[in-house]
This record gives sequence, C-alpha cells and structure tokens, in this order.
Amino acid sequence: MSATDEFVEADNAEAIITRIEHKSRKIESLLKQWKPVEALKTALEGSPPNTRDERCKSANWIVVHRAIMAIKDLDALFSSLDPEYYDILMKYLYRGLSTGDRPTCDQCLRIHERLTERAGLGCILRSLADTANTV
Repeated sequence: MSATDEFVEADNAEAIITRIEHKSRKIESLLKQWKPVEALKTALEGSPPNTRDERCKSANWIVVHRAIMAIKDLDALFSSLDPEYYDILMKYLYRGLSTGDRPTCDQCLRIHERLTERAGLGCILRSLADTANTV
C-alpha cells in the first residue's frame, strides 16, 4: 500500500467534515462548562484528519484553534495532557504561528515554550520532520 492509499479520498471528505462538526459541538459544550483542557484533548483526538483535503484540515484547525485559545492555565494543561498528544499539539502550534495573527501567535508561543520544556527538542524535530501528516 502506498502512502497516498492511506489517505481518505476527496469523496469521503464530507464524512470527515461531519465528524469534525460533531467534535466542534462537543468542544463548545466543554468550553461552556469551563473545561478548556478537556476541550483541547477532544480537539486533538483523531488529528490530523487522515486526508489531503484542505477543507478538512482547515475545519479541524478551526476546532483546535478554538480550544488552544481557551487555555489559560498552562500548569493545568500539562499536568493532565497525555504525552501522546505532545507531537500533534506542536504541529498545531506551528500552524497557529503561521497565521501571523497576533493573539494566536502569542498564545501559541506561550504553549510552545512550556511544551518544549516538558517534551524536549525531540517534539519539535518530530513535528517538523513528519511531512506526511500535515495539519
């Protein structure tokens, strides 16, 4: 099986977007309950979408971005975030930095600093080297 066979075809993109919309509703509910760390975990689950379709990636970024921007307590974030999420979170932080939006960049840099302290430089290298699973 080639690397391109592993990705979902464009005709299944609607199904992926439907799952992302469901995830978005769940995240909004968690944010209304003042559970931003749980919202971020939920946003990172199943990410990045297994597709090359930019609509899906953009829809998922919007969901993750919403959760990232709601994080206020970084100690609470890293005390409850499982290490399995570190690499994917780093990828989304770099996507956030690429937007050039000042509040997004500020928040991403705050989290990036703490994530690098926690996960080490390997997390950065894995995120940058993995070009197959882009966010």
